[in-house]
Amino acid sequence: MQDLGRPTAPQPDSSSPAAEASVRNAQTQAGTPAPARERRKPRISETPPAAPPAPRLADYESIIGKSQLDELRFVASPLRGKRVKMVNSTAMGGGVAEMLNRLVPLLDELEIKTGWEVITGGNDFFEVTKAFHNALHGGEFTLTQQARDVFMLHTEQNRKRMSFDEDLVVIHDPQPAGLISSKAGKSSHWVWRCHIDLSHPNRDVWSFLHPMVEQYDAAVFSSPAFARSLAIPQALFYPCIDPLSEKNKDLDEKYIQEVCDNFGVDRSRPIVTQISRFDRLKDPLGVIKAYKMAKKYVDFQLVLAGGGASDDPEGAVVLKEAQEAAGDDPDVIILELPPWSALEINALQRASTIIVQKSLKEGFGLTVTEALWKAKPTIASAVGGIPTQVIDKHTGLLVHSVEGCAYQIRYLLTHPEFGAQLGRNGREHVKENFLMTTNARRWVMLFRILSSSNA
Repeated sequence: MQDLGRPTAPQPDSSSPAAEASVRNAQTQAGTPAPARERRKPRISETPPAAPPAPRLADYESIIGKSQLDELRFVASPLRGKRVKMVNSTAMGGGVAEMLNRLVPLLDELEIKTGWEVITGGNDFFEVTKAFHNALHGGEFTLTQQARDVFMLHTEQNRKRMSFDEDLVVIHDPQPAGLISSKAGKSSHWVWRCHIDLSHPNRDVWSFLHPMVEQYDAAVFSSPAFARSLAIPQALFYPCIDPLSEKNKDLDEKYIQEVCDNFGVDRSRPIVTQISRFDRLKDPLGVIKAYKMAKKYVDFQLVLAGGGASDDPEGAVVLKEAQEAAGDDPDVIILELPPWSALEINALQRASTIIVQKSLKEGFGLTVTEALWKAKPTIASAVGGIPTQVIDKHTGLLVHSVEGCAYQIRYLLTHPEFGAQLGRNGREHVKENFLMTTNARRWVMLFRILSSSNA
């Protein structure tokens, strides 16, 4: 039987850039400590770049074809002049904000007048809503009267600050769910779009939110497993990525190298990367444990890169825990990136040998979608909406534990041909199911159904 930890390969010239990596790998496999090297301090941009112009519908033709674009314009034509409002809890950070940044301009171009507003609140409100978020994923939480009062107080403040005169209103996730009280007496149609895993919610928190949700005209979930017993219609919408966004568009090789140089990432050696907010449910500590297990057999670098979100007060604590777990290991590169780092994240993903997403809970995991779109071998936890994207041994590898993650890292690093095939399959899967144009079409069809209803 082949030893996965000791693949045979041609020996590099001692003067080549890969020579040092080869020596380090041999020493790792032999159980000899690799020579110590100093961790470089990453150079991270502190200035937001100018925002690029939003792509036009015609720009997608080379990706999805003219016929699909023509179909999208046709199905949207009865909605011309309709007004839509999207509401969520943060303008930057997290997949919801990223999707809205691309969806709103596309709907506008289809002549569906679409606006986007963000709720506000103090730390007390976002601490409560973060606890709600974790509890709805199945975490432990005692719903106190104080937590209820904080939620309702800030909901009322936001409700008074905002107007809802549009034909259609879409409320994203639990944080602004209470705004439904503004629907009373209006002819508008309201949709609750839930992006999180509600398959096993905390009973008290769901019982608190359930009466609010049932006042909506429809609810949208990311997976059939997340649907709840509701008296309103429910729809399945997969989240999506924009292939033309800064985070997903093709990049020049020179720029990819520049980003790796700035961040202290050595491209002559394998790179395993997880891109995520520093959140306990993303399990960065578990990823570091998997790295330490796999590192006994194969040489590679681990990159943990991400930032925070304005509605997540735990991020700084989790980041510090990850830094402590990494210690002074120069091959664990932890990058706290600002919200404007889409291009840098794109470059890191494209430079990576393997992408990991070892979440403990996950609504969908757009970082997985991004990795698959870039044709990267992807290892991800079999939780939430991830198995919709990662079809085990076809578009990626699913894992259930730290040990499983470590084994699959080791396997893919020693079986690159298999990894390359997974990457090709993954890209096609995203193209068929998880692109922004497909998402826009789903919203248009739902809006048409609601607009034609007398409910």
